[in-house]
Amino acid sequence: MRVRVATTALGITAALLALPACSTGDQRPSAARAGTPSDHAQQTAVLSSAALESRLLASSDLGNGYLPKPERPSPHDDVTVLGCPALNNLGGDAATGGTLDFSRKAKTAFTYGNSSSEISEELYSDSAKELSDGVARIFDALTGCPTYRVVSGGTPIDIASQKLPAPTAGGDERWSLLLTFIAEGRSTVVKQTAIRDGNLLLVFSGSPALVDRHLDRALAKVTATH
Repeated sequence: MRVRVATTALGITAALLALPACSTGDQRPSAARAGTPSDHAQQTAVLSSAALESRLLASSDLGNGYLPKPERPSPHDDVTVLGCPALNNLGGDAATGGTLDFSRKAKTAFTYGNSSSEISEELYSDSAKELSDGVARIFDALTGCPTYRVVSGGTPIDIASQKLPAPTAGGDERWSLLLTFIAEGRSTVVKQTAIRDGNLLLVFSGSPALVDRHLDRALAKVTATH
């Protein structure tokens, strides 16, 4: 495992949600929290995976120094979650990678320069209610356990989660958290933000500075023709 979970930390939440993708408080804006997603959002057609693919960021959108990161096969190690019953109840295998369990999806990832910094973008499309309920459930579980441990393939990974203020603009619902991973003496901090806009879900993760720099650009491309 080493730093795989750390450097692709978005997978920790993504894979956990795959059990129908890491709050003790709800971060949804009041308008969205007041009831179910709007009728307009629910009636919008679900996009195909090909349509989602066309809305992902490309290297040319990011600027110099960003290179596409090849996708690696997910490992099949046995996984145990310790110290977080909420996550354990969702299933230990989900704690180390993968994508959310929606049929329409697309994803990409980039490394920056010669550093270990990277960002990852995942897009999903489903009914507004399915997206809303699924993401809220996993963020609740992750931020409900400030610290816990994942053991994957015999490697212990200590994880700390911290709820962050959600973005103030864009989309119908928004969530954000900070995850710190410590594995084999190495520490990695990853920021993850999810934004639902109607029947689209953007999950943007990676080095905090890079997430802050490119989140608005990603959301603008996702929603440009929505």
